[in-house]
Amino acid sequence: MISFTKAHACGNDFLIVTEEAAAGQDWAALTRRLCARNTGVGADGIEFFAWTGPRSGRIRLHNADGSIAEISGNGTRCVAAWMAEARNAQPGDVLDIETDAGVRSCRVDAVHSGETFSVDVTTGMGVPQFAARIVTIPGGVQVPGLQVSTGNPHFVILVDNPDFTVDGQKWQSIGQQICGHPDFPYQTNVEFLRIISPAEIEIRIFERGVGPTSSSGTGTSATATAAIAVHGCTSPLRVVAPGGPQTVAWSGPGSELHLTGPAALIARGEAW
Repeated sequence: MISFTKAHACGNDFLIVTEEAAAGQDWAALTRRLCARNTGVGADGIEFFAWTGPRSGRIRLHNADGSIAEISGNGTRCVAAWMAEARNAQPGDVLDIETDAGVRSCRVDAVHSGETFSVDVTTGMGVPQFAARIVTIPGGVQVPGLQVSTGNPHFVILVDNPDFTVDGQKWQSIGQQICGHPDFPYQTNVEFLRIISPAEIEIRIFERGVGPTSSSGTGTSATATAAIAVHGCTSPLRVVAPGGPQTVAWSGPGSELHLTGPAALIARGEAW
């Protein structure tokens, strides 16, 4: 039996499994089995965790399809919630989490203990790198966007309609085409950005290894990067995804971006 905790951040859900609990398992196969929505526990991925100190740990993220991802901002925050409960963290405490994209420091802003345990966390997401790019999809349609790295790859597309369509095509279709495009040999996450005001944007997300998702921490960071650096938005920026809002604070190119949002523990169990 494999013990797990299930958590979510704005509807982006993850299982947290310790390396000890997963010892002897093929992590990719285990992830595909447990993340299956109809035949498993159901999740967007598994964060495999090991403590490295009293308030620090390391994680390895496998997407729902078993592939390895460098980092998930929401997944990292879910792990921070799990660590906060385990260590009885208080507001102001900092939890350091080593990811494949580097160490992320997570400051606990608030702790909520009720029917579920949840926290508000601000995470240092590193210094984003970005460059303009045009991707040509089947039919010869050219899709301009901003290629952004927040420790993992993103392609951000500006849209001007509430349906997030691009050239008359649904955003889910465009996202799938660009995610697996030959221009991105390791695939890419794809975000669609709609500006509501200089202080607020709305997004949709097609996540590499998962598909359409309700939220993404790194996707939120990437779209905020595009909105602030290229499209005239200001910091702090409210970023609204289907799963709820998060807030990004960023001073601009060359500085670290900070992401603030909630995470909640919602279930514990054992699986075969």
